[in-house]
Amino acid sequence: MRTIDKLLITTSCLATLLAAPAMAQEAASADQTAATPSDAIIVTGSRISRPNVTAAAPITSVTSEAIKLQAAVNIEDVLNRLPQVAPDSQQNYQDSDGRQRVKLRNLGFERTLVLVDGKRLGTMNGEDLGMIPTALIKRTDVLTGGASAVYGSDAVAGVINFVMDRDFTGIRLDGNYNFYVHQNTPGLISQTAKSYNFAQPAHGLAVDGARADLALTVGKKLFDDRLHLQAYVNYRQGDLVPYSARETSGCQLVQSVKDGPLSCSTSTYTKTGYVSPRSGPNNGNAYVNNPDGSRSFVPYSTAVATNPYDGYSFQRDSHRWNAGGFAQFEISEAATLYTDAMWFRDKSVNLFPARVYSYTAIGSSPYIVKCNNPFLSAAQSQTICGTAAGTSTAVPIELRYRLSGVPDGEDTYVNQGVRISSGIRGAFADGWSYDVGGVYARNRQDYTTGALDYDRVNKSLDTRLVNGVATCASGTSDGCVPFDPFSAYSTTNNQALYNYLTAGTYGTSTTVNTLYQGIATVQGDLGKMGIKSPWAEQGLAVAFSAEYREDKLDSYADAIFREWNGGSDRSLGQHVWEGMTELQAPIVEHKPFAELLQFNGAFRVSKYNTNPKTFSTWKTELVWAPVKDITFRGSVNRAQRAPTVVEASQGANISYGRITTAYSDPCAPTLVSTTIDPKTGQQVPVYGAPQASREACRATGLADNLYGSATLLCPTDVGCTYRSGGFTVDPETAYTKTFGVVLRPRFLPGLTLSVDRYLIDLNNSIGYNDYNYFSSGCVQTASDFFCKAFVRNADGTLFSTPSTNPTTGFIRQGTTNYYKAKAHGWDFQAQYGLRLGDGIGKLDFDFNGSLSTLLGGQDSPILPVKDCSEGYFGDNCGQFIPRWSHTLRTTYSTPNQKFLVSLNWRYLGPLTNTTNSGDAALGGTAANARTTFYRIAPYNYFDLAMSFRVSEIYSFRISANNILDKDPPILANSYNYGLSRNNTLSARYDSLGRQVAVSATVKF
Repeated sequence: MRTIDKLLITTSCLATLLAAPAMAQEAASADQTAATPSDAIIVTGSRISRPNVTAAAPITSVTSEAIKLQAAVNIEDVLNRLPQVAPDSQQNYQDSDGRQRVKLRNLGFERTLVLVDGKRLGTMNGEDLGMIPTALIKRTDVLTGGASAVYGSDAVAGVINFVMDRDFTGIRLDGNYNFYVHQNTPGLISQTAKSYNFAQPAHGLAVDGARADLALTVGKKLFDDRLHLQAYVNYRQGDLVPYSARETSGCQLVQSVKDGPLSCSTSTYTKTGYVSPRSGPNNGNAYVNNPDGSRSFVPYSTAVATNPYDGYSFQRDSHRWNAGGFAQFEISEAATLYTDAMWFRDKSVNLFPARVYSYTAIGSSPYIVKCNNPFLSAAQSQTICGTAAGTSTAVPIELRYRLSGVPDGEDTYVNQGVRISSGIRGAFADGWSYDVGGVYARNRQDYTTGALDYDRVNKSLDTRLVNGVATCASGTSDGCVPFDPFSAYSTTNNQALYNYLTAGTYGTSTTVNTLYQGIATVQGDLGKMGIKSPWAEQGLAVAFSAEYREDKLDSYADAIFREWNGGSDRSLGQHVWEGMTELQAPIVEHKPFAELLQFNGAFRVSKYNTNPKTFSTWKTELVWAPVKDITFRGSVNRAQRAPTVVEASQGANISYGRITTAYSDPCAPTLVSTTIDPKTGQQVPVYGAPQASREACRATGLADNLYGSATLLCPTDVGCTYRSGGFTVDPETAYTKTFGVVLRPRFLPGLTLSVDRYLIDLNNSIGYNDYNYFSSGCVQTASDFFCKAFVRNADGTLFSTPSTNPTTGFIRQGTTNYYKAKAHGWDFQAQYGLRLGDGIGKLDFDFNGSLSTLLGGQDSPILPVKDCSEGYFGDNCGQFIPRWSHTLRTTYSTPNQKFLVSLNWRYLGPLTNTTNSGDAALGGTAANARTTFYRIAPYNYFDLAMSFRVSEIYSFRISANNILDKDPPILANSYNYGLSRNNTLSARYDSLGRQVAVSATVKF
């Protein structure tokens, strides 16, 4: 019995036998706060913990109840459904490393800061949201907009703050089991794959992809509730769903020519074997072994090819353990000790077919086979060896073979880590409090992969008969197993052979990311001291904090990994000292035309050891409610993202190399043609004017008298020189602005509406550019931005000896700050609670929508501004979010909350290929426009959930996501768009079909 089935049975039994109060519905809005024990209030976006604070920036909150109704196994499932999030489904990505991250506004995960109760989850390089147990989340706050002044680096696109339930007492068991129920219907993929004889999934109902999430939580209060202890353990498992299980991924759909015929990706690694002589009369011909088992060859063609991706993971097999606990002890009002610990271990694999690879992949010369190999028939020997057939002559040969009856190979990722947050907080004067603590987070990833030993393949090919049995000529002292590449579906090519060919090649590379954070915050209500506006009831509130943060990355590998994959160990680090001050200033309260007028501000200064400069960020916010029904709000932030330790290292560390491509100094004369020297009879070059203007060359530091000099020509034998690194990478800077209005009309109790305009303008973004980028940019613009990359010798040349670490004579490339990115749009939120009457119940409506008006940016001054906000995908736009998307959840609940039913409508606007955008900056020219696979129609998904509170001790839920089992959109060449070979954008759409879930909560 599978582990996942055992978990389901265990959960069901416990749900029947144990007792607990029903789940409680929680409500959270953009400007509500939640209290934790000891009255510690968590306000996302501020270090000032004031009850009933009104948010000046838009915040979307997802409550624990909403998470349960979605039957989410991990938090990635929840975040991917928010319109503000660019989805990133690592569970449905074959080449995932197992970690889960989040991207707001499609500005990259490195620009979204993730917090747990207001403190950092971990380092940006090692972040894994999967370590957060969904059953313990009280709410998830999504603040879209800059917050670097409050939290420090990385909060450019916004902040995700997970507020945990820290007030639980008792014992609670949460179980969630879900699976897919999808109707495989014949369609475009099976029609295309038919001509290749590729096996296709059975048409009809497919039930697969089971996932389980089981969490046990215990909590206890002692010593008159002054000591509170809480612990949890959480196990998750997901079953493999291969590509071959869905009609939509029955083969990788290829369209080699725009609007041309469709085909499937094919592979020469067939289970019948692929053979190509490299000498003799059939040199270069390609054959496969006859599938009828006759030990004869037939010519290779797509008709006998193999589907290379049928075993790839549509849903990856995964196993994860999470465990941890929260503890706090109130010594007195002046001192409460607290500590949190979170631990996780996750194992997942990327599958690939077990194959004997081409010599071109693992060696430098063809394999060798003898013409009297016992596996060769006479006809096969004649084809391979010609007149040497049947002799002991050794001939070169190309072989490829996909083994039958052998499990797929595995690249394994083991992610494990720990996060500890501890400190002391309390009040030390009337209206004043402090919090001194820190975070230690360590994430380790072990990546294990193997190879095929080229020498062992040759040993396995060198076989002879011993007492009628094929045996390796070298003997069996090293475990040699004969390889039979000359028969289809050979049973001798089994696990024993594969183990021998891969023995000693599996090595492990390890990366460890570590965060050390210490932070001290003091906050005070100056109103207690009489410092307040004469028109306000509340006084000014202030907060001051000092912070130290260190980010480290250590990467190393064992000898086997280095032998087969190369690379070198490295140890990187970066630290920063920061100081912050924040102010909340109510100016007017409860006056005519000013129910509330409040100013908020914050300022932070940062000093990184990797940069000689000091950097600052700030925010200004204004909230004005002329009456209780209407609140206007606005904020302007200067946000920053410091380079990660990897980016800082890439920028700083210097390395040199030769430009071996046909590169020419643009200030040197240009080769026009060649002519014959009448004296020598040799061809000589004829040069014309330089490619660059005199002005551009002057900007590179070249003297005018050397312009067009032949001495600038790169040496033909070694070329010019480049230097990577040597840059001080500055933090990115973004100016993020939000302006909006919140409506709570008193004539319609229970209704809240908000509309917010957001403007994110990122400058000096961090990225990598090679020498060609700077060289061509200098030629076209003559601007210092590009031309300063030229560092010439005194004679103007760009070549030097790399081994001498030269200070001149090269063109620079590498990681540095380059240009701009933009994200502009509108956010819309609405909540409404409608009471239906005594004894009938209540209807709740929750709406969240986002409209994009500018999305893209400018990669360099020589390129036009890109705008992908119309829902474009493809070159220059990637997988940007649709122009409009929304969710609308409608929930009916009975007066006693014993039953509720909820319908969620998810809308994704249309997407259009950039080729059909009509925008030349995006490649939308008439010549590029497509008539096929250029548009994805709008998608509507509907999710249904029902919750039953059977008793005070037991509740359960049944839900179905994508209840109509809507197929995902089909895209040819999907790897070019979504880095997946399953013919769709699996991160954005429900690509596996209808998902059914059963979950229960039991408490005693």
